[in-house]
Amino acid sequence: MNLKKVLVTGAGGFIGRRLTKALLAENLQVRCMVRKSAGPSDNTIETVRGDLLEPATLSAVMDGIDTVYYLVHAMAGGRAGFERRDREAAENFVRAAEKAGIRRVIYLGGLGETGDDLSEHLKSRLEVADILRAGKFATTFLRAAIIIGAGGASFEMVKALVERLPVMITPLWVTTRCQPIAVEDVISYLVGCLNDERTTGGTFDIGGPDVLTYKEMMERFGRICGRSLYILPVPVLTPRLSSYWVGLISPVAPSVSMPLIEGLKNEVVCREHAIRSLIPLQLTSYDEAVRQALAEENLTLGY
Repeated sequence: MNLKKVLVTGAGGFIGRRLTKALLAENLQVRCMVRKSAGPSDNTIETVRGDLLEPATLSAVMDGIDTVYYLVHAMAGGRAGFERRDREAAENFVRAAEKAGIRRVIYLGGLGETGDDLSEHLKSRLEVADILRAGKFATTFLRAAIIIGAGGASFEMVKALVERLPVMITPLWVTTRCQPIAVEDVISYLVGCLNDERTTGGTFDIGGPDVLTYKEMMERFGRICGRSLYILPVPVLTPRLSSYWVGLISPVAPSVSMPLIEGLKNEVVCREHAIRSLIPLQLTSYDEAVRQALAEENLTLGY
């Protein structure tokens, strides 16, 4: 397939860095949008400064682009008003993308049911999807739950809890089911969607092979690390209250960790599996994903 340049927004993030590397391995022309001053470009990768909250910066970013990966979210900019910033960024993007004649957008968002009981974080992820899908380009929407990988916010929060709190009095969200997925499987799906036009315009749930409660996830993590855990769920501790003490012990910024913790009340399990037939993968188990993430962290730290 003769593709023009691919734009990766959020290129410096947890997913963006890995995705950029994978796209380059496919011998694609890749442009990375960065919010701060652009670094050096070479024959294989180009970096351009752009900020979705600054519409005047977007014309040069999108010039000559065929497909955009939308990986931006506003939680890192502070807890207050992140939904408004997410909405504004998506609306600015749509206007700029339509003007530039973008053909496809691939959006990685959150897995979750619809309804009034969703957390602010999951509501915002779904609202962004609706804004993108209203654009004149074709949007592929991948819905993921917890992504397991070194440097990912969810992984780092679980790791901090297991390492620092051998005894936990927790809210009932620890019994909520989720379907975690290894970060490398997420990257494979993102690249696979670019290569397979059958995914154009579709919405797909993506998850790993295991459906677990958060309690089971922490217990398995503890066994892999050789740590014993005692977890006591109590009904009086709400997700919002628990987000405060998780924020105290986690290395993840409270502006990111607190909305994620509050969202743990919502079950995030794949309701359809259409993408598995379009992009068949040997999905990574939760235990193996944790082992890979820990090995990557140790390698990065030089242990």
